[in-house]
Amino acid sequence: MSPYKPDYRRVADDLREQIKDGRLAPGAKLPTKREMCAQYGVSSQTIESAMLVLKTEGLLDGRQGKGVYVARPESEG
Repeated sequence: MSPYKPDYRRVADDLREQIKDGRLAPGAKLPTKREMCAQYGVSSQTIESAMLVLKTEGLLDGRQGKGVYVARPESEG
């Protein structure tokens, strides 16, 4: 297996780690796509792909016109 990891996976893995260790708490708003592009040195499509992975995993919640937030555990409603 190749050690290469696509950029969107690298970004998703980093965000996932921040969520799991509490640096990004439930309900926290993520930086804008533009800010994340600058932070990670990737394109907006890469950020969108990473966020899609995490939304699919139930870790992020997109709110139309308001941004993307760390999802709250279902038990918190």
